[in-house]
Amino acid sequence: MKTKALTKIVSISICMAVLLLALSSCSKKIYFNTSSVVPAAVGYAKIKKDKNGNFAIDISISNLAEVERLEGHKKVYVVWMNSSHENPKNLGQINSDTKGFSRKLMASFHTVSSIEPSKLYITAEEDGGVQYPGNYEVLTTESL
Repeated sequence: MKTKALTKIVSISICMAVLLLALSSCSKKIYFNTSSVVPAAVGYAKIKKDKNGNFAIDISISNLAEVERLEGHKKVYVVWMNSSHENPKNLGQINSDTKGFSRKLMASFHTVSSIEPSKLYITAEEDGGVQYPGNYEVLTTESL
């Protein structure tokens, strides 16, 4: 009788462990909040931990106006990441020319980070190599 109960507990434990592993390997899909700067823009980010322990970050945005149309003579959209370990990090830029955007103003972005992001956001900047985000925040996620 005790052996049967122990076998049942072990079986349930293994099933729970497999389920937790399957759920933890899935990617998180986080939507960007509606923007007051570019109200038509909608998008999301998918964050997935890869087999090396890094975080693959994929961003997809539609209806993102060309950056030159924004006020303030901006030239590029820059993707930023906050984490609990460091200051905001410039992940790269989304170009707003015809190479980066389609006629439907769709854009995508991919990068990998060794640090898990706690927040993602996009700013419009005059230069893609800036070290700190400016005040022209276009899209942002809630804390992840």
